[in-house]
Amino acid sequence: MKTTNFKKVLIALEYDATSTKVAEIGFSLAQAMHAETILLHVINELPVYYSAYTYNHEFKVDMLGDLKLTTQKFLDKAKKHLGDDKSIKTVLKDGEIAETILKTAKEMDADVIVMGSHSRKWLEDIIMGSEAENMLKNSQIPLLIIPTKKKDD
Repeated sequence: MKTTNFKKVLIALEYDATSTKVAEIGFSLAQAMHAETILLHVINELPVYYSAYTYNHEFKVDMLGDLKLTTQKFLDKAKKHLGDDKSIKTVLKDGEIAETILKTAKEMDADVIVMGSHSRKWLEDIIMGSEAENMLKNSQIPLLIIPTKKKDD
């Protein structure tokens, strides 16, 4: 049997405490395969929607700029936590989450996508409708979904 050697592992991180576990497992996979690691965070267009209610257009731009700066710092911190390895790239995108993850994975020739699922009933959410379901339905790239719920949930 011929085995697949992954050359690029894309790790999609949410901006929350569960991202550490997802990053560590994804990075371990990448290291085991001697693959490049791509840490990705997608800013959903939700902040633009909320800021659209302001009357000051300049405030809307500043708010989104601050959000991008904050999330880039988050990615840089995740990279540093993993050892600041030169094989780790960080990518920040905005858009619809599942669509943007898949598009970025394709653009960067990722061989596998690693992402977390923090739902209490993550399998039910996959079946009933979620970002993970969109990923499963539309991805031609293998997915590794990491359950990140707390043991006491």
